[in-house]
Amino acid sequence: MPSHQNPDIDIACDVAVIGAGTAGLAAERSARRAGARTLLIDDRFAGTTCASVGCMPSKLLIAAAKTAHSIGISSQFGVHAGKVTIDGEAVMERVRNLRDAFVASTLETIDELPDTAKLKGWARFVSADTLEVDGRIVHARCVIIATGSRPSIPKMFDGMKNILTNETIFEIEKLPSSLAVVGAGPLGLELAQAFSRLGVDVTVFDEGDTVSALKDDDVAKSLHTLLEREFSIHLGVKINASQSDETTDIFWSGASEGRKRFTHVLIAAGRPPNLGGLSFANTGLELDEHGTPVFDRQTMQCGTSSIFIAGDCNAELPVLHESSAEGAIAGNNAARFPDVRSSKRSTPLAITFTDPPSASIGIPAGKDTIVGISDFSDQGRAKVEGQNAGVFKVYANSDGRLTGATLAAPAGEHFAHMIAWAIEDQLTAMQLLEKPFYHPTYEEGLRPALKQICDQTRLSFGQDRDAGSSPGV
Repeated sequence: MPSHQNPDIDIACDVAVIGAGTAGLAAERSARRAGARTLLIDDRFAGTTCASVGCMPSKLLIAAAKTAHSIGISSQFGVHAGKVTIDGEAVMERVRNLRDAFVASTLETIDELPDTAKLKGWARFVSADTLEVDGRIVHARCVIIATGSRPSIPKMFDGMKNILTNETIFEIEKLPSSLAVVGAGPLGLELAQAFSRLGVDVTVFDEGDTVSALKDDDVAKSLHTLLEREFSIHLGVKINASQSDETTDIFWSGASEGRKRFTHVLIAAGRPPNLGGLSFANTGLELDEHGTPVFDRQTMQCGTSSIFIAGDCNAELPVLHESSAEGAIAGNNAARFPDVRSSKRSTPLAITFTDPPSASIGIPAGKDTIVGISDFSDQGRAKVEGQNAGVFKVYANSDGRLTGATLAAPAGEHFAHMIAWAIEDQLTAMQLLEKPFYHPTYEEGLRPALKQICDQTRLSFGQDRDAGSSPGV
């Protein structure tokens, strides 16, 4: 509806996208390419979560930590580097400088949009097809919600000093003396290990009984044991906190109990959907028990409405490649509405960039799942590199077709992709095992798990490729 025909409408478009993060940018681009008139709405246009406060700054910190750690353990190779000195201010300055460059690249994409295709402000629904953005009325044939997620800070920390989240921790000018990390999920563990390797006294707390959101107990216990060589992790505990001057006392009880004083606290206890203030009551949408719109993950459509949802705000798969895919699906369907089409979703893939990395791929092991296990404690290339630790479990169905994996092992991020691609191609353990494996590589460490699946499913190899594949070779 052209705005000049209705004085109550300031802006009219085909597709309005609320949120200019990874999902929102993908949604706007997809809708525009499908021929829709788009409007991208954001309260800040500050860059994506990944570039500004997530994937990239955390990996920059991890890179610095990995360098410090490699120098610290170099004596096992007969290389004696002397005492390692860490310039915390220089570490954090590099993190921010390169982070800002990544953000600038994202902002260039937004800047390329014409002014008529973007609107800065807070949006809320007036109806299913009408938004109010800081007093301006926007009418859209379809709306895509892509508002991302936000840090969740327990009330006990209200008003306390030196309480950090992933949105503030990269702004500190120097490294903390000590750091309590609340949350043993992927984000908490990545940053905990990084700061520990940079000389910070780190302790992790979590009410749950696993690390890195791993659903396989054996793999989770292996990772837990390996990480505790570097910093303390208390699982199955409840905490309380009190502050004195510039420090915070953490009290914990449950599976273990104690008290310790910290200069800083990092809250990494999850990032709930950022859906507050959208006024869903005006849309008629069905909401789940957490207040998130019910949607179809194959179409990203909320019920049968003209509203779609994509990215972290739907609380399903909060990782970048999924957010991007969801945005593209939502944008295409919003542009073509009501001709909404289902899209194939990729194999679930989640990686935590600890050392060793951990990952969950595909479908977790079930009652009838066949499991193959590789133990990296005696794997040849891992021993050469001083990285011989960790466990890799591969899952398959009764005909040997791969369905998933859980791992905490060296080169884990690369193994995770290999398994995900094999699942996408519907390969059996035998078919993957018959691929070429160069010697000596980490990839050879996958062979024992695949062979166990073949043995259990009575699959056999077309040729003998055992040479050089024994664990210690």
